[in-house]
Amino acid sequence: MQIPNFKLVPNRFFLMAGPCVVENEQMPMEIAIKIKQITDKLGIPFIFKASYRKANRSRLDSFAGIGDEKALNVLKQVHETLGIPVVTDIHSAEEAAIAAKYVDVLQIPAFLCRQTDLLVAAAKTRKTVNIKKGQFLSADSMRFAVDKVRESGNQNIMLTERGTMLGYQDLVIDFRGIPIMQKNQVPVILDITHSLQQPNQISGVTGGQPEMIETIAKAGIAAGVDGIFIETHPNPAVALSDGANMLKLDYLEDLLIKLIKVYEAVH
Repeated sequence: MQIPNFKLVPNRFFLMAGPCVVENEQMPMEIAIKIKQITDKLGIPFIFKASYRKANRSRLDSFAGIGDEKALNVLKQVHETLGIPVVTDIHSAEEAAIAAKYVDVLQIPAFLCRQTDLLVAAAKTRKTVNIKKGQFLSADSMRFAVDKVRESGNQNIMLTERGTMLGYQDLVIDFRGIPIMQKNQVPVILDITHSLQQPNQISGVTGGQPEMIETIAKAGIAAGVDGIFIETHPNPAVALSDGANMLKLDYLEDLLIKLIKVYEAVH
């Protein structure tokens, strides 16, 4: 896996973190600076995450973004100013080449992980491709998504576990899926905060269980994930997307310190 300004550290997991979406032109940089200070202090490799546009909102009146070009330029500025890699979601084959001009990692949303044209387009950018496991798929079946990217000439691939649907309004993590997906010889990430979503609420606004973040994170580290994914915000209560399952930014350092201890205990 080759990502500019990113290097895996022996005996340490890596972190992919940031707000759900670019809410304005100032917030992503402020959050990125804070996370970078924490990860530099703790020696944790860091990839900044923010969606430049949200294409999968339940309601038409939900916030979707500040404008594609404006948001992508915000992400590019984070990369150039702080010297850290940036990841964002893409939702169509046409978006792959556009987003690739601004970010270092292209992320395939879970519900689109079987879309062949999207995977092939992402692969052809030669950027690292992070494929989220569909909530409706087994861990073993993700090998076919990996094959699509590899057979399109791109070896820079990551897989992300983000829970499996349990009924209509809950998710559950099968931690057996982590070593199963690692058999593909790619880094496997645990998306902690999205795994704690409670989708399909009557209100049309996704719920969540942020009080379980530490529990799921510890379990994932103990199960051997290569990296963790956390959406974080200074004030999740006013976040414009996914606030119900985000980690308050002030809590991040304490959580990472605990996870380092778990990592050291099991490795």
